[in-house]
Formats: sequence, structure tokens, C-alpha cells
Amino acid sequence: MYPFNLRKLKDRLFLAITGILSLLMIIPLLHIIFTVFVEGIGAIIRVGPIFVTGTLSDGGIGPAIAGTFILTFLASVIGIPIAFAVGVYAYEYPDSIIGRATTALLEIMQEFPTILVGLFVTQIIVIPMGTYSAIAGAFSLAIILMPYVAVYTKESMNQIPFTFREAAFGLGISKIKAVFLIIVPIAKRGILTGLLISIAKVAGETAPLLFTAGGLYQSYPQGITKPVGAIPLLIYTLVQSPSPSDHAMAWGASLVLLLIFLGVFIPIRLSMKEVKL
Repeated sequence: MYPFNLRKLKDRLFLAITGILSLLMIIPLLHIIFTVFVEGIGAIIRVGPIFVTGTLSDGGIGPAIAGTFILTFLASVIGIPIAFAVGVYAYEYPDSIIGRATTALLEIMQEFPTILVGLFVTQIIVIPMGTYSAIAGAFSLAIILMPYVAVYTKESMNQIPFTFREAAFGLGISKIKAVFLIIVPIAKRGILTGLLISIAKVAGETAPLLFTAGGLYQSYPQGITKPVGAIPLLIYTLVQSPSPSDHAMAWGASLVLLLIFLGVFIPIRLSMKEVKL
């Protein structure tokens, strides 16, 4: 008879607890995806292809889809280059006064209420322009996007062993070239993951758009200085209606938003190859 092995029992107990907790964490996510798909697919099928091409009066959310892509694209163009540069600076000069202040500010901005960002942009863009606009909405989303990109950039680069920098300097490579030609390419998996997470976050934001985008659902966007709609903003508007048909449209819009996110995130995430150190 084999002696009782307490270490193996502890290992198996730990694995069992970890597995159960992981399952409990995944269940709500799977439930959300399942519910959105079941409720949303029926609404889309009832309306047909016009659901994703028509205007609100036609029973479609075409302008909202176009608005979401415009806002996300503009926010990415505005925010990603700045955030990437900030992340690189915070990585390169972590002990400087500006570097420490930047890191602290990024941590605060990650938890900052997004509705306050909308109010801020209203004061500096919407009120001076005298109208809601796509550029105002995109600017508010860019502010929300930047801390996530910067933090992921900094943390991904921090995970690269310092020996790579030493080897680069030993070959006579300048600091700038060492960072952008060696460290960044090695850390690209983590950086791109941060980009995807930040883009997904701003694509689903509603609060800052309440004060900046304005909402446009009866026609397609006419320019970045004009009001624009977005899928999350439309969902927020529809669920406040007592009409069951509006609720059904909200479910359909939720499914479209989910499919857009999964259609962009999953292929890019799977295509990123891990760099083995």
C-alpha cells in the first residue's frame, strides 16, 4: 500500500479549486454572448439585410455602424501615436520626475470616470463649435484610449530582458534605434494586445458620447464636424423606450457590436506570433 502523499493531495486540490474558479469566471461571459446572440439574431432575421444597411426609420442601424467605425478610427488616429510615445518615454525614463508623474497619471486615467471626459470635451470642443460632432466624440474616446495603450506599451517593453539593450549598445547602436528596432519588435505582441483592448473599449463606450457625438440615425454621417451616431449610443437610447420593437432592435444592435468586436479581435490576436526569448 502506497503511503499517503500530502503534497500530491494539495496539488490536486489547488488545481481543482483553480479550475472551478476559472469556470465561474468564464460562465458569465459565455452567458452574455449566448443571450446576446439568441435575442439579437431573431431581431436581425425579422428585418433582414436592411438591418445593417438601412436607417432607423427603415428599421436599420446602418448610420450607427458607420458612426462607430468613424469614431473608433479617428480616436485611434488621434490617440495611439501619442499614447505609444508616452509609453516608450515612461519605459525609457522610469526614474525621472516626468516619468514617475506620467506613470501615476496613466494609472489615474485608467480609472477616471469616462462621463467626466465627455463633459471636459463638451467644454473645449462642443460648446465653441456650437454643435455635436464626430471629431468631438473621437477626441473624448482618444482620451480614454491613450492610458491603456501607454501602460501596455510600457509594461510589454519592461518584460524584455535588459541584456538585449546591452547587446545593442555593445554593437554601437544608438538608444533610439535600440528601442524602436529591437525592443519594440520583440514586445509587439503585448503592445498589439493593448491596442486591441483599448480599441475594443472605446468602440463600446457610451457615456462620453452622450455629450459629444449627438447621435445621427436617420441618415449616414456627413462629415467629422457634424453629429454622428454610434451603436452603443443607439442601444442606450433604444432600451429607454417602452416599445418592445425598440428593445428587439437594441438586442440586434448588441449582436452586431459583438460580432464586430469578435471579428476584429480574434483574427488579429490569433495571427500574432509570440516571440520566444
